[in-house]
Amino acid sequence: MGEIYKKFSTSKYEVHFRVDEEFDGLRLDQYMQDFLVSFSRQQVKKKIKQGDIKIINRSYPHKASTKVYYGEEIHLVTYRGNLEDEYWRGDKINLTLDPPIIFEDKDIIAISKPSFMTTHPTGKHLFNCATVYFEEKLDQTIHSIHRIDRETSGTLLLAKNPKAANYCTSKFENDEVKKCYFLMAHRTSETKEDFTASERLGSLDDFTPRLFVHCFDEASQEGKSAQTKFKTIFKNDDYIFMLAFPKTGRQHQIRAHAAFHGFPLVGDKLYNGDAKVFMRFKDEVATNEDHDLMQIPRHALHALALQFPYPDDQSIKMLRSNLPEDFKMWINQNIKETTVDEVELKIDATLKDFF
Repeated sequence: MGEIYKKFSTSKYEVHFRVDEEFDGLRLDQYMQDFLVSFSRQQVKKKIKQGDIKIINRSYPHKASTKVYYGEEIHLVTYRGNLEDEYWRGDKINLTLDPPIIFEDKDIIAISKPSFMTTHPTGKHLFNCATVYFEEKLDQTIHSIHRIDRETSGTLLLAKNPKAANYCTSKFENDEVKKCYFLMAHRTSETKEDFTASERLGSLDDFTPRLFVHCFDEASQEGKSAQTKFKTIFKNDDYIFMLAFPKTGRQHQIRAHAAFHGFPLVGDKLYNGDAKVFMRFKDEVATNEDHDLMQIPRHALHALALQFPYPDDQSIKMLRSNLPEDFKMWINQNIKETTVDEVELKIDATLKDFF
């Protein structure tokens, strides 16, 4: 599809594109299904019927069977509505939509990204995005530098201009950024404590769910090299709290390494040991038992801090976000042997040794 422009806001997404020759004569609903991959055929037909999909210079609303022709221009608008609502045990989650700013200057913005906010628009997540939020707020282009998973909360760095984006991105790519994550996990008989995980990480063909990242032996030719240092800050018979220091930045690195070594994260639908649980949550048919197993609506991983050379190699900047409120609430409700204040003191002491 020949995209002419895209426009994002926190409430509306618009895209204008030109029909390529290979799609000449295709039904409109079939053509749009190829573009709106996360929408069902019925959802696409509904958007056509209500006029959200318009063939320029033709009367609308169109029929789903209307044919599109090479060179025609089509305008698509999608409103947020309830598309990005999140639910837990049937109740709508009260999402944080305005991320707290940790640091800001003329070049960068560092935020404490709330859980369920994406770094930038991707797939069906187009509205509750860090870049979209600040582009609308500041009326300028915002550049993503790195990303953290949608459910993961914590320190996220954004750039206000290409020069700052290129500079900071190079620091991540060259492993010059120190990263620290806080996690809460289930403790099993196989759980290790203070160690470094070096398993290679990668996917397997025809494995369901396809998002699952597998661990391979360090000497294997499969996957990509990865390294995560884990430091224990609290444990009891059932749970363990750790700080994770990833040297590399592979997809799901901390979650995959943690589960492989016997401490799957609390709330991790993908790495809990039963792929069917993830699929039921994905299909919105999770059972009460699934919710009981997860305990919280999202995996218990928080990007605690970043340290990197900025704005030149003469200075070091450390950016940190506080523990999120849902973690504090869970600790207060489930852990009797320690308090949130004690956990935070241990985090501070460990960070000083590392940073």
